[in-house]
Amino acid sequence: MKPVIKGYAILILFLFLSPTACSHGPSIPKALTTAAVYVPTDLKRSRFHGFAPVFLIPDTPHSHDRIGRPSARYDSAGNEKIYIDTHHPAIYFSEKKFKTARREYTNLIYRIHFPGIPASLFPFYLGFGNNVGLMVIVTLDSRQRPVLVTTAHTCGCYLAMVPTSFLPKDALPKKWNTSSFGVYGETLPGMLDYESKSDPRLLISLRPDVHRVADMRMVDAHTLDDMTRVAMPVVSMATLAEIPINGGSTSFYYEKGILKGYVKGSVKYWETLFLSLISLDFFVGTDKAYKDSKETGKPFYTSLKPWNRSASDMWHFDRFLTFWGWKL
Repeated sequence: MKPVIKGYAILILFLFLSPTACSHGPSIPKALTTAAVYVPTDLKRSRFHGFAPVFLIPDTPHSHDRIGRPSARYDSAGNEKIYIDTHHPAIYFSEKKFKTARREYTNLIYRIHFPGIPASLFPFYLGFGNNVGLMVIVTLDSRQRPVLVTTAHTCGCYLAMVPTSFLPKDALPKKWNTSSFGVYGETLPGMLDYESKSDPRLLISLRPDVHRVADMRMVDAHTLDDMTRVAMPVVSMATLAEIPINGGSTSFYYEKGILKGYVKGSVKYWETLFLSLISLDFFVGTDKAYKDSKETGKPFYTSLKPWNRSASDMWHFDRFLTFWGWKL
């Protein structure tokens, strides 16, 4: 096939499949008893215990839909293999303060991982790959009240930012709809009301296969008691750099070379094929560390436009907020 014809064939295939890549499946059931809920444990040791998110995943027989713990082993050839152990789930946590022109804030940063997103053409899963993850950032004001919830996959894609009832209205982006908003086919609430619950917990519903955030809502903690619960300890984010392996340790991330800062084994080949040219990033879609780009060389950007790479870097949260129109 001639190169020009081949290029057109790939473009046509992408245009045909891309609507399914961002579309979603059936609605997440409102009856919470039909799903497993992953609940962080050991929270009483932290003064922020009430803010950790709870994750709801509809019943699924697939291991790739279960939250796990990044782990390491050697294969039969003696090569290191990073994988997600779904028998021992964990949620990773770190804390980071930042300052804007108006106020000081604290980000509570939570990170979870799944074995992967399966290969599929119908529907087409653009994010097909291994060791994928999701981040949830709860932003507290100086009075320790949650004012904003930010979610993004650990590649920086599918960003969603939801204000809470504690956020002053003048901090919202222009024309913000407090009822709902769309994120690539998913519809999320435009505001979370922490004040209406006596013991509020943030419940995040995840879509099977692709682990997209399909819903967020506030629930009273006691409503989780009758659900199928899966406990997961809260673990320091720093331990991802020291995963045990045969009496030693290894990092979840590549530590040198062109892949430095990326999650081991998480290159997204479909995204490289279809999005690397427009993003000017060969490893677009590959999951990465949430760290300063001065350390990793990889900004945690949330906009595909190359000229927005620095401004949309979620690590520099004050600049990131301004870029997306928030006035905290």
